[in-house]
Amino acid sequence: MKKAIDIGTVGFALFAMFFGAGNLLLPPFIGLQIGGHIWITILAFGLTGILLPFFGILSVAQSGDTFDDLGHRVNKRLATILGTVIMICIGPLIALPRTAATTYEVGILPSFPNSSPVWTSIAFFVITWLFSIVPSKVVDLVGRVLTPLLLVVLILLIAIGIINPVAAPATNSLSAMDAFTVGLTEGYQTLDVLASVIFAGIIITAIKAKGYGSTIEKNKIVIAAGALAAICLLLIYGGLIYLGATSGIEETTIKRSELLIYISHTTLGRYGTFAIAIGIALACLTTAIALTCAVGTFFNNLSNGKISYKLLVTLSCLVSGVLSITGVDNIIQFAYPPLAFVYPIVITLVLYVVFFGRWVKSKRPYIAALVASTAVAFFNVLKILGLLTLPQLDTLNNIPFFQYDLGWVAPSFFAFMLFACLERLRTAK
Repeated sequence: MKKAIDIGTVGFALFAMFFGAGNLLLPPFIGLQIGGHIWITILAFGLTGILLPFFGILSVAQSGDTFDDLGHRVNKRLATILGTVIMICIGPLIALPRTAATTYEVGILPSFPNSSPVWTSIAFFVITWLFSIVPSKVVDLVGRVLTPLLLVVLILLIAIGIINPVAAPATNSLSAMDAFTVGLTEGYQTLDVLASVIFAGIIITAIKAKGYGSTIEKNKIVIAAGALAAICLLLIYGGLIYLGATSGIEETTIKRSELLIYISHTTLGRYGTFAIAIGIALACLTTAIALTCAVGTFFNNLSNGKISYKLLVTLSCLVSGVLSITGVDNIIQFAYPPLAFVYPIVITLVLYVVFFGRWVKSKRPYIAALVASTAVAFFNVLKILGLLTLPQLDTLNNIPFFQYDLGWVAPSFFAFMLFACLERLRTAK
């Protein structure tokens, strides 16, 4: 019985940590764009928004207890650099400001049109700071209290929307493969793969504190809790994508926050705005608390305790509060190029450690795979920014799946296998 309760607590905590601002805003907007290709889009979004974050948690658990243990499978310095970049992205640069901006645009602005984002940001990050200052209570607080409330609101919204859809899915010119690409690349904006390798340390620490000290016990709880979180995420993501596809909105340039407000109003009527305000506040607050704790813990450890955890949490809240005033859409637009660069690198590390970590112990194959992913990701960012000429773009399109933002897959796999074979030959000699 205790084990089941612990799995439930950790699993719901994982769900709430992952399910933040982007996770609530992105799926309906994706549904709006893909017309009738709902199932293939849910599958694609699930790959980058659910399966890969689960692998991220698993890769850390297989390597040790924290992201440092995962990074050291490749290179100590690389782990520090990559960890720093990840923490800046999922912390004060992108994810944390987005949580407060979403809370204002969806949770506050519809009911208080004359309100200022400044005061919302101040209140939001004061609450975040108060909960984050004692990180040992985060998992239990999020898993046992806040997440059940969040799930009730979201399930109510989705259930009514499925039973009484506003309109049939719109038809558009997107092919099934185009819809798959939209779902896959939009999954980057959740930042969940980046967050997973950091959240893993918080989750594993909580699991060990509950008495599961051995590696086998720890991994079993991680897998079970991860599976529970993944099922919850799949149900919510799928439902929100469906609500977006059946919203009846034809204007695809509508703001993400406005679309969510419209869906909540048409689905739940006069109480829709209030219900979604509660959902937004809970989703964003739980994620903000987890991210702030992660930022403080990471840089405190990186500085060997020279910079205090409380100071780091305070600075993170201050910087995030300032950036959040720029608005959700501006933050998302700014985020895509850096995420398109960082994501393939982290995904490569996670996937190869999960699938080959037991058999390939040498660091060189992993380094080769990361170098290949980094090179392709760099050119992909140049494509996104429009800095490539047509002949250059035609050349790069010869890389398998490059036009679908998956050009890193084949080169990284080839580099990994080549160096793994070379290492085996060298060892044999």
